[in-house]
Amino acid sequence: MIKIPATQEGIPAIAANLAAGINTNITLIFALDRYTEVIDAYFSGLEQFAKAGGDLATVSSVASFFVSRVDTETDRRLPDGHPLRGKVAVANAKLAYELFQQRFRGDRWGALAAKGARLQRPLWASTSTKNPAYSPTLYVDELIGEHTVNTLAPASIEVLHAGDTHLRAATVEDDVDGAHQVMTDLAAAGVDFADVTATLEREGVDSFSTSFHDALKTLEKRRAEFT
Repeated sequence: MIKIPATQEGIPAIAANLAAGINTNITLIFALDRYTEVIDAYFSGLEQFAKAGGDLATVSSVASFFVSRVDTETDRRLPDGHPLRGKVAVANAKLAYELFQQRFRGDRWGALAAKGARLQRPLWASTSTKNPAYSPTLYVDELIGEHTVNTLAPASIEVLHAGDTHLRAATVEDDVDGAHQVMTDLAAAGVDFADVTATLEREGVDSFSTSFHDALKTLEKRRAEFT
């Protein structure tokens, strides 16, 4: 899959990539508003591909939400001991899954599905637990759901192999009303979640850019060694 970040500039590229029939991982999603744009770009790209005679069954895509970073940033903005610490990332992911369920039904999606289109699966990325006070499977236990993907961290896998956790089906659908309340309470606590997600997106893009340029430098160094 080609990986494209879900930035404002990336949205048109996502649609164009899919319109060309290219499998696409839309990465660095944090905000629900941006996720709405990602879904629209997916639909638009598939519609264009189908109009050009493409086989929709050949196109795959995932929408990658970075989870633990949300808690890292919101916890930083909340006082020690605040009851919302360690709660926001899961709440945001549950609301994303609720949006996924809402959008991938209805006439527009039905028309695409009838032509063989595949669901764009939510993918939970950055699921390693950054705060040692939290369970190493926090972002696993709470986000189990149909059609989802979870990129498990080694520490989480070790705990799961040890049998120290009891997984239940479809936990991502549990207490969605509570997830909405978490976001309401976060605003009441004075945390601007739109600024949280904008900060995370900006930092994520900067990190990706640094890694990309470091890779180019390494390739150039290796090339020079053979010339």
